[in-house]
Amino acid sequence: MKDLAKSTTPQEHGQQDGETLLALYLNDHLAGATAGVALCRHLAEAERSAPHALGETLDYLAEEIDQDRSALLDVMSELAVPVKHYKIGAGWLGEKLARLMPHGSALGRTRLNTLVELESLQLGVEGKACLWRGLAIIPDLAEDLTRQLHNLLERADSQAVTLENLRARAAEAAFAQDAR
Repeated sequence: MKDLAKSTTPQEHGQQDGETLLALYLNDHLAGATAGVALCRHLAEAERSAPHALGETLDYLAEEIDQDRSALLDVMSELAVPVKHYKIGAGWLGEKLARLMPHGSALGRTRLNTLVELESLQLGVEGKACLWRGLAIIPDLAEDLTRQLHNLLERADSQAVTLENLRARAAEAAFAQDAR
């Protein structure tokens, strides 16, 4: 019988080298960032005229999330990771398809749409924070890149706090009448 530990390469076991895994990881996050920017802009537009006026805060968050997406592209360039455009397209399309899911009304938005979309953004920002933390542990990163990752992590943490506050307000608005 063949000794698999000695006679096969990692690729033969379905594993890939670290460079390939990093490229997959970063492109997956780029797809998520693309979806996040689109979702936040959509939500800001939908909430601009709502009574609880989340639109302005969401406009600001959308701009920051877009800047973070650009920063990710810069990091990918710095690390010589090629962009997989089909993943960007998949992220964009996935966000559009998620809008089709009805949240209480097939004809329009409900308070539940806002809550679910804020929760999705919050999950995305938490994932982005994990990305920045994960990249920061790569050995031999340039000092300026390490500093940039630290700043991006701080911004993600701030975005998470903002989104949690908005999410709590949206949950109260969505469920206040149901609790009575």
